[in-house]
Amino acid sequence: MKPIISIDNLRFAWPGQAPMLEIQQLQLQAGEHLFIQGPSGSGKSTLLNLIAGVLGGFEGEISLAGQSLASLSERQRDRLRADHIGVLFQQFNLLPYLSLIDNVSLPCTLSAPRREAAIRRSDSVQAEAHRLLERLQLPAELFQRRTVAELSIGQQQRVAAARALIGAPELIIADEPTSALDGVSRDRFMQLLLEELDQSNTTLLLVSHDPALSEYFSRHLTLEGASSC
Repeated sequence: MKPIISIDNLRFAWPGQAPMLEIQQLQLQAGEHLFIQGPSGSGKSTLLNLIAGVLGGFEGEISLAGQSLASLSERQRDRLRADHIGVLFQQFNLLPYLSLIDNVSLPCTLSAPRREAAIRRSDSVQAEAHRLLERLQLPAELFQRRTVAELSIGQQQRVAAARALIGAPELIIADEPTSALDGVSRDRFMQLLLEELDQSNTTLLLVSHDPALSEYFSRHLTLEGASSC
């Protein structure tokens, strides 16, 4: 079975600068979870952007869901990302004029495979959005009566997580997803997230400065400006 992520002899440098990333080999199978850590400027977010197909200009090989990113057009990379990746941003990037349900459902309007997977799970996209929000402990009375702008930071984070999870993408990419949470909220969130990922056998790639998160992961990668794995 092909890995979800496969990297061989990756080298990336910004123009006129020394290499920021050098990774000889990295593979992640379905359901594996990788914790990426390192100081600011070590290339953590750059690596996520390379894997997601947002950033190009690299040497070597990056494959996502069996497809070589270097061989795809920008439009094909956009489609691959929409169908196979759920993204959880540090700033959440929720749409303030949409309801919670509509924010969570958004990936299913952009991807037929994710829409079909949500319908298989809960009979409709809206029902699956409800399920995920309840699973992440958001009370049902919030779903239609409030916009995301009226929610607390912790509640917004759970809406963003539900949006990343809907449609069971093969890969979740998370960039500092718990930075706004206290220790108790962080731990509860990670437990709920990993339980949901385990049910769908989804691979997780998570970047954080918080070393306490490392205990939730069986695999670790430390970046220091140039790294090998």
